[in-house]
Amino acid sequence: MIGSVCVFCGSNAGNDPRFAAAAREFGALLAQEGIALVYGGGHVGLMGVVADAVLANGGKAIGVIPRALWDREVGHRNLTEIHIVETMHERKAKMASLADAFVALPGGLGTLEEIFEVWTWAQLGIHAKPVAFLDIEGFYSLLLEFLDRAVDAGFVRPQFRAIAIVDTDPAALLRSLGSYEPPRVERWIKASET
Repeated sequence: MIGSVCVFCGSNAGNDPRFAAAAREFGALLAQEGIALVYGGGHVGLMGVVADAVLANGGKAIGVIPRALWDREVGHRNLTEIHIVETMHERKAKMASLADAFVALPGGLGTLEEIFEVWTWAQLGIHAKPVAFLDIEGFYSLLLEFLDRAVDAGFVRPQFRAIAIVDTDPAALLRSLGSYEPPRVERWIKASET
């Protein structure tokens, strides 16, 4: 049962209005399904769009934001809950502890760093929560092609590449999160490779 989803996404809205429209749709869907949003606590960019959509539809939006960003007034002031932490590391750890699943919407370096960290944690067996990409307008298609190349080149094992759920449809993505079965994590480095 998925009770909360941590969404990683841009602090900018991007150049294509379809990104914001999809973020709004996803936030509304979370609220309608009774799934709490956990996110970086900002009111700007896609972060603000998804949080506003959750709140506008009667949902629960939980923000986690470092004090430095809160003090710069980029924090959302109308959330259900706000956790102000000291560092980015604390932020990620807190978001991970509050979430049952992780979803990346379009975003930049921070979004990629966050989704790859929780994906790596799943690979290492640190958690068994689903990790997903809402691939709006093919935003992540080239990245996913690169990861398939990393599998072919022997740097990523197929079972760890398969951890990531990818969908273009928000409702289908949520259904996949709910039915996720984590891979059996064995030693990810063989003794012969050390």
